[in-house]
Amino acid sequence: MVDVDFEWFNFDPEVDFHGVKSLLRQLFDVDNTCFDISGLADMIVSQSTIGSTIKVDGKAMDAYAMLTALNTFVHREKAPMKHLLTYIVDKAQTNEALSAIPALINGGNHVGLVLSERLINMPSELAPPLYSMLVDEVEAAVEDKEPYEFSHYLILSKTYQEVESILAMGSRQAKKAKPEPLTFYFHPEDEVFHKHAVAHGSFPYTKEDEAVADSKRAFQEAGIKTMGHMILIEAAKFGPAVKAVQEYLSSQ
Repeated sequence: MVDVDFEWFNFDPEVDFHGVKSLLRQLFDVDNTCFDISGLADMIVSQSTIGSTIKVDGKAMDAYAMLTALNTFVHREKAPMKHLLTYIVDKAQTNEALSAIPALINGGNHVGLVLSERLINMPSELAPPLYSMLVDEVEAAVEDKEPYEFSHYLILSKTYQEVESILAMGSRQAKKAKPEPLTFYFHPEDEVFHKHAVAHGSFPYTKEDEAVADSKRAFQEAGIKTMGHMILIEAAKFGPAVKAVQEYLSSQ
């Protein structure tokens, strides 16, 4: 087995735009075309002291993982954030479990919008250091009177469910109704965050029926349905939640 040396870096607009943009596309799945992904990537990489990337073979390489927090109130009038917040509010209204989110966003609260993604084969143990550094960076920024004193953190993530396989449906008669499908997590830390959350839940993608890419079609044929996911945590509970994630993943 080849050992891989992972390195952590702050965002750099000169080298991180394309890597961050690619990870955002992966995070938002089929709905990535609903937003100005380039504009979001620009906002993220311009925050050189908030958030981190993980790379291999030096700073000039594309990120294998990223995590940041954007202030929804400070950036609310910027087109990329405005469109994303409209999407978040709309999606939150599709799931009663997420009903606390629209009022929070529309009420002018300073919410830390957490955008976290990593390549599929990245070890989950890399997540705790990213979150721990974010907590420290936000604390330092608040001490410096920068606009990162959040009321809540809203983590955007994604899940998947096992559904009736297209292949299976074509090979046999339909059977009796099955129980509700189980939800699985691309990011195992999400289940830990749930225990500290005010609200959490999944939602369907707007463009799930328009997915035509080969990789997406293969997912569907195997009986896998991806969904968007949100986790809302009060700011005071975010630090303890991050520590719980670290304890959980270090024990795996």
